[in-house]
Amino acid sequence: MEYLTVTAAQQCVLESIKSLGTESVGLENSLGRVLAEDIRANRDQPPYDVSAMDGFALRSADVANAPAVLEIVEDIKAGDMPQKTVLAGQCARIMTGAPVPQGADAVIRVEDTQALSDTQVQINVAVKSRNDIRDRGESMKNGEVVLPAGTEITPGAVGMLAMVKRASAEVYRMPRVAILSTGDELEGLNDPFDANKIPDANSYALMAQVQALGITPDLLGIARDEPGHLKEMLQRGLQYDVLLVSGGTSVGVHDYVRPTLEALGVQMKFWRVEMKPGHPMAFGIAPLTWVFGLPGNPVSSMVCFEEFVLPALRRMLGCTRVHRRTLTARLTHDVKHKHSRTEFVRVMLSREAGGYAATSTGAQGSGILASMSVAEGLMVVPATSRGMVAGEQVTVQLLDGAEYQNEAGGEW
Repeated sequence: MEYLTVTAAQQCVLESIKSLGTESVGLENSLGRVLAEDIRANRDQPPYDVSAMDGFALRSADVANAPAVLEIVEDIKAGDMPQKTVLAGQCARIMTGAPVPQGADAVIRVEDTQALSDTQVQINVAVKSRNDIRDRGESMKNGEVVLPAGTEITPGAVGMLAMVKRASAEVYRMPRVAILSTGDELEGLNDPFDANKIPDANSYALMAQVQALGITPDLLGIARDEPGHLKEMLQRGLQYDVLLVSGGTSVGVHDYVRPTLEALGVQMKFWRVEMKPGHPMAFGIAPLTWVFGLPGNPVSSMVCFEEFVLPALRRMLGCTRVHRRTLTARLTHDVKHKHSRTEFVRVMLSREAGGYAATSTGAQGSGILASMSVAEGLMVVPATSRGMVAGEQVTVQLLDGAEYQNEAGGEW
């Protein structure tokens, strides 16, 4: 099986992914989910013309030659219904959100008036018809789609669901995700300290990347480099919708993951990608499960998650945009590039006049996990590049939690 380009590998993954069906969730548990149905308004909102200000509802013709003195015929609070019609020379004291009475075609704010008595007010400025009036149905009209299917439920969307009296909504089902690390060299988080072993950081870094999508994964632990034990652990993982296996997917004589998966009925779609870090990346499909074989080096594992697993999970969640946002930044230093692979360079970002600047986090070894803890993005170096020079405009794919996430372009 030959190496795939990053684009071809991403396409292969996404073409294989489908949604997992839908489920109904209560409003209180809907944040972060994706709607699987159109949500429609169940009324006009506001249900009538209302005042946008505290002030006086009046006829604009009566104040065309302001100042003008008008008779106050009624007080109207939010929640009240007007009892009188405003006639020539009259007005009604009105609060924000209260219905505009018949006869009135404008509202003037209280700051532009002067009280003369309990029943008279001087209007000091002229206003046009419809001034400071919110029209009936301005926010939503009965029957219109206010949240289309595919909408990711934000706090604002939760408010809209409550506005249309939806105590529950149909959303795409969350995938069940399992994470398994492999290798005799690994030391579990709660294992006794052994200076000759490597702490299992991958399971927990991947766990956090999955959690950032609102999914709670199951950690299966560490599978030993022994075919029987590895088979048993992989069989457990294949009961989930998605299995993330870290390590053991390369071509070493003790890398048993790929042949064991194939023996368990997993159809491997690819297992090498033209990228740095992360080229021993594998992907396969079982009857119940999508399987991602991630490299054992922690940075490689996390980068492969960003490029392949994250888009797949967002597709399963029903998201219409599946890739991270990107921005364009000025590179602050030269970057060498010797390989014919797409390279993802960990960078920090800063604002500058007219845009952003990108600076490498330092040494880019795939085992230097500390670099991911400070990185705000992955600078994409194309496979065709012969190196990049200071001052060049580069594409940076933002990482979760990046300060610039909400101001960038790109997909998501």
